[in-house]
Amino acid sequence: MEDESRVRRKRKKRKKKSLWKKILIAFLVVLLIIVGAGAFVAWRVYSDVQSSTNEMYEEAGHDQIRNKPVVVDDGKDPFSVLLMGIDTGDMGRTDQGRSDTMMLMTVNPNTEKTTIVSIPRDTYTEIVGNGTMDKINHAYAFGGTAMALNTVQNLFDIPVDYFVSVNMEGLQQIIDAVGGIDVTPELTFNQGAYSFVEGQTVHMDGNTALEYSRMRKKDPNGDYGRQERQRSIVEATVRKIASVESVLNYQGVLNSLSANMQTNMSFDDMVDAFTKYNSAVSNISQEQLSGTGEKQDGVYYEFIPEEEVQRVSNILKEELELN
Repeated sequence: MEDESRVRRKRKKRKKKSLWKKILIAFLVVLLIIVGAGAFVAWRVYSDVQSSTNEMYEEAGHDQIRNKPVVVDDGKDPFSVLLMGIDTGDMGRTDQGRSDTMMLMTVNPNTEKTTIVSIPRDTYTEIVGNGTMDKINHAYAFGGTAMALNTVQNLFDIPVDYFVSVNMEGLQQIIDAVGGIDVTPELTFNQGAYSFVEGQTVHMDGNTALEYSRMRKKDPNGDYGRQERQRSIVEATVRKIASVESVLNYQGVLNSLSANMQTNMSFDDMVDAFTKYNSAVSNISQEQLSGTGEKQDGVYYEFIPEEEVQRVSNILKEELELN
């Protein structure tokens, strides 16, 4: 009897070991499947992002005025980006268009600061490569991205390393792709079919955001007020693109970006900028290039005093560590 009981106990132990062994094997198999699926998904996302950024890539073609090229892969070099909103696609336009919105951004990982300077579209300045004095937003119309970059470089006497251009219709599609943005108006006004109330946060789709950023004549600050609203739209859109909701809908976001955005930032540059300049991008300072609006020969221009141009130039040079 004792022998039989001993045998039964051994069989129970073997069954328990066998059960736990099966459970462990099953767990490992499930874990491997999850890891494999995750790796596949990660690879697919990486591949899709790389493909989309390759579609967006466009050579700048402007004059390089740095002593040495900026290097972003070590996360130490400050760099500059010209952001342009092109009015092609807005109000049914199909021509070359003008840079209706121009913002110059510097990103410095050492000061952990990003500075965004809004440039009035009517700024009277030399159009480099065209041999004329004209509105700065005409540079893009006359000579595309290269002429716009060269003109901005000449105005502030600094190098512009990268550019990002988005057509106005494309901005609308991008905002729709991220599920809309939340913006709190600082002014009460009506524009098109929409009403905006100061202090009341509005969830905006692409068309609402476009109307909100377009208004100028009803703003007591004129084009400066419009530029401030444009900055708020850009900031809200960037924040939404980085949100969990947009990451889950990454394919739709990528499709809208690749169809409407051009940049000379390579895929590797973008990865480095997002991963190694986080602290700088999260700390944003805004500057406004300001002047006086007047008519000359029947045409409206924004005349910027030399001391104002120099003030902004000094800020940009300091952030780019050129002083």
